[in-house]
Amino acid sequence: MSAEKLPFILPAVFTIGPRADDEESLIKYAKLISPHDKLSNHVKEIVQGIIKGETRVLAASMTMEEIFRGTKEFKQEVFAKVQLELNQFGLLIYNANVKQLVDVPGNEYFSYLGQKTQMEAANQAKIDVSEAKMKGEIGAKLREGQTLQNAAKIDAETNVISTQRQGEGKKQEIKVRTDVKVYENQREAEVAEANAELAKKKAG
Repeated sequence: MSAEKLPFILPAVFTIGPRADDEESLIKYAKLISPHDKLSNHVKEIVQGIIKGETRVLAASMTMEEIFRGTKEFKQEVFAKVQLELNQFGLLIYNANVKQLVDVPGNEYFSYLGQKTQMEAANQAKIDVSEAKMKGEIGAKLREGQTLQNAAKIDAETNVISTQRQGEGKKQEIKVRTDVKVYENQREAEVAEANAELAKKKAG
């Protein structure tokens, strides 16, 4: 049972035997089995009692939510606590296979939590897709806006350059006309001066 007194099943298969690589552990194991015959379930009952006891104590300190969210950590802690107790009998967990935690018939807590997790994942996926779509649309609008701004800037710069060139062309044209007019005026003045000189000579 969890801290909220909700029951659940922890399906597990433990492969447990004497610690063969340690003489002290072998002596402990020999002391454990020596008073009993080959057909005795004494060792099995001790091991089962340790596994059940440690699992119950650990589960009672955790909520169902904590057990469900941290299933891997929960299992590892069960193994560690069971192994700690088995050390005093010279026994070792060689392998432990724990399946998915399941509800006791009549309780559907894990089933509901599983559905809740799936719904949350599906909703988060929808949110992620919507955010990605929104970012894509905003990015496209930004690029479109930047393109229009750059085009307007280039058009404005082109107009300025074109106006400057037109102005320079007109200035050159005016300068040429002015130079021509000055030259024509000078020639007219020279011609008038020459005519006056000629008339003067004739009069003399």
